[in-house]
Amino acid sequence: MKPTLLILAAGLGARYGGLKQIDPVGPNGEIIIDYSIYDAIRAGFGRLVFVIRHYFEDAFKQKIGDKFEGVVQTAYAFQELDAALGDFSLPADREKPWGTGHAILVAHELIDEPFAVINADDYYGIDSFKMMAEFLSGPTVSPARCAMVGFRLGNTLSDYGSVARGVCHCDGELFLRDIVERTRVEKHGRAARYFDDDGTEHALTGEEVVSMNLWGFHPSIFGHLSRQFRGFLKEHGNERKTEFFIPTAVGKLVETGHVRVQVLPTHDNWFGITYKKDREIAERSIAQLIADGVYPRSLSENSMFWQAMVTLFCGSGTMC
Repeated sequence: MKPTLLILAAGLGARYGGLKQIDPVGPNGEIIIDYSIYDAIRAGFGRLVFVIRHYFEDAFKQKIGDKFEGVVQTAYAFQELDAALGDFSLPADREKPWGTGHAILVAHELIDEPFAVINADDYYGIDSFKMMAEFLSGPTVSPARCAMVGFRLGNTLSDYGSVARGVCHCDGELFLRDIVERTRVEKHGRAARYFDDDGTEHALTGEEVVSMNLWGFHPSIFGHLSRQFRGFLKEHGNERKTEFFIPTAVGKLVETGHVRVQVLPTHDNWFGITYKKDREIAERSIAQLIADGVYPRSLSENSMFWQAMVTLFCGSGTMC
């Protein structure tokens, strides 16, 4: 069975007014998610599950989802504030979503096979998807072993301002020991640096391994997330903004010995659009990848194009 790609897109709802995360970066109006799905299908993923919100379901399907219907198996999960709460009562003043760990948890009824998780508005690169698909399709993935694509820090930084990054510490076999969240990380010459809240500067080489939320899991992860989320709600559920993040959840599983995380190092360039000028970099990067033959010039919204692409990479038939 081919692995599933779980795409966290619930945060896109407020952005349908033309904001940065769904601005076109390709020459024919393609957005970042188009390239991620193209890469995932040709890497060997056979199914898409989108995590969205009910209030922009129609707009999302019209803009993104409908082009894949009938081409690759597609399903939707909904990250509503009252989802997966069990007997916990939703606070009346809670408006902020519960975080990426909760976004994964709401898809538990839709996924029974190994799966990868990505952010909808981030570009990861074809090699990243190939490595993850190979891991998830092989015998290594198990309830006790998952994976994370590890990016070189210098390949993830913006030219236009600071960012937050999860810096990974690994053992000699490239299994994750822990992830330390660093804020105010920025380029510094050919290297990098970050600043503490008090302004103290710390040097980084730029070669550090960082997590950009490309994870690969056995479906047993849902049980772990459910238990941790119940604990999170008891401790933080009445706070207005505290979130349940997947790196924190996985970190606890590593710490307690429930899971080992195999880090899959990549030299792919990651990019998102944190600052307005980052879009220019994204457009130039995609243009260069097209010139290098990594992508065709058009990832058309025409379903016939996607059908031909799936036939090319998945073989004959209507869906992967």
